[in-house]
Amino acid sequence: MSILFLQGSPVEPSRSAALSGFVAAELERRGVENTRLKLTDLPAHALLHARFGDPQIRAASERVAAASALVIATPVYKAAYSGLLKSFLDLLPQNGLDGKVVLPLATAGSPHHALALDYALRPVLQSMSPALVLPGVHATDSTVTKDEHGNYLLSDDIIDRLLQATDRLVYEYRALLNRRAQQVEPVPFDQVRCSV
Repeated sequence: MSILFLQGSPVEPSRSAALSGFVAAELERRGVENTRLKLTDLPAHALLHARFGDPQIRAASERVAAASALVIATPVYKAAYSGLLKSFLDLLPQNGLDGKVVLPLATAGSPHHALALDYALRPVLQSMSPALVLPGVHATDSTVTKDEHGNYLLSDDIIDRLLQATDRLVYEYRALLNRRAQQVEPVPFDQVRCSV
């Protein structure tokens, strides 16, 4: 059981990758296993032509299915999440997030796109049957800046918000694992015995 990061930016390095990288490092610091899936590593022709049977698409879908939680990071373009992310989500089964905890992260040029997480991405994620979609973190270009070497720098406000989001993610992830560990396997009716 692990947390899988979906990186939905078509370019790297990127601001959204900087957000997800911070959360991944914080999870590692807390001893929570996580892995990363860069959607740019998937074949573009398979994504664009909805080739569900492509071996790389199948392998990526299996990684999503195996994860207990997802962190989905995307830039905001035209008031919505990236087309790359949309193409991949379209290839997942309708209930492809069944029972999972999801943390969305987004970056945009201005605060005017802050609601893109709730009005564009959240409905799509909710339609895929997750256990819980956590409140997302939205950052702007002014809060994720670059230094003279091209490295991304996160503002104190964004760091605080990412730490809060990571706290909630870890709490819900561990609660989900505990619930699964306590589940009792169903007994087929023909095997039920009762004593009087």
